[in-house]
Amino acid sequence: MQQDIAVIGIGLSRWGELWEQSLRDIFVESALHAIKDSGVDHIDSMYVGSMSPGLFNNQEHLAALLADYLGVGSIPSTRVESACASGGLAMKMACLDIMSGTSEIVLAGGVEKMTDVDTDGATLALASAADYAYEVYQGVTFPGLYAMIARMHMDKYGTTEQQLAEVAVKNHLHGSMNSMAQFPQKINVDAVLNSVVIADPLHILDCSPITDGAAAVILCSAEKARQLKLHPQIRISGLGHATDTMALHSREDITALSAVEKAGITALKMSGKKIDDIDLFEVHDCFTIAEICILEALGLFPKGKGGNAAASGKTRFDGPMPVNTSGGLKAKGHPVGATGIAQIVEIVTQLREQAGERQVKNARVGLTQNMGGSGGSCLVHILEAV
Repeated sequence: MQQDIAVIGIGLSRWGELWEQSLRDIFVESALHAIKDSGVDHIDSMYVGSMSPGLFNNQEHLAALLADYLGVGSIPSTRVESACASGGLAMKMACLDIMSGTSEIVLAGGVEKMTDVDTDGATLALASAADYAYEVYQGVTFPGLYAMIARMHMDKYGTTEQQLAEVAVKNHLHGSMNSMAQFPQKINVDAVLNSVVIADPLHILDCSPITDGAAAVILCSAEKARQLKLHPQIRISGLGHATDTMALHSREDITALSAVEKAGITALKMSGKKIDDIDLFEVHDCFTIAEICILEALGLFPKGKGGNAAASGKTRFDGPMPVNTSGGLKAKGHPVGATGIAQIVEIVTQLREQAGERQVKNARVGLTQNMGGSGGSCLVHILEAV
């Protein structure tokens, strides 16, 4: 990167079904935590990722609303959207703001309040991230789209429903050690396989939940971070951003997440790292099959060989390539606009060695991968402890 950027503050709201809190409440909660953690007395600008506040909450113009309720005056505030990758995009834009020299201290946040509508309303809002004319209008929802990906992966490579279930079991194990997780309960393979089928072969325990929540980080130049000296310095050394066709039928291979692969290559090249240099990963496991395909697209496993990753123990927090130590979207929750920022929060927590019983030993470099829809957009960030 042209200028070293550091994460100096992190914050999360409580995640779950937050009936008594509004969208603005949970965003301000996470932002104040991040500001307090950073030790700064002001921010110069902010970027907020949010996918569909107009559909979930009948509220647009979030940039001004949230700056007002955070009490930061007339600073430049921008809301960005890239479906479920909105948080990751907010992170990128905050980095570019600092790199341009426009701002010195920037808040990157994400928020979604998904339970202000019923299940049908949430399904409709989420479906807006798919190709409406060719997918949604034909009756396909996101569980259906990922079920197609799963079925193709199973047919091509021999992946099994039990291997999908092992991903959920592993991520719930990690979530059981995360006090902020929406579903911190351990589960077993039988529980997954015996849960209700949502879209064959995906069971409900293969799917991430509907979640209310927010996350925020404070960024500044590495030089400014050295002056503050409040935390061990965590540097953003690489970022990648790519898109793909939205409709699955337009892709040569629906099990190959092209945007993930391209964004990963870009981020690794920028950071000067290889995939083997990464100590832990937070990836977008909106469905269990998504984690498998993402690990293959990033190059952790050869194509078609990611199915056994969780069952083998390789991706556990104490394995050689820990994945989703937070519990991932599956157990931690998935307030869609906030997910990409929450991934950054987990990596920073790990690199500061503050993750408690789920702490990854000797963690120095982490990667986050946040994607929109069925892989139509993807953001990858690489962070290093200096």
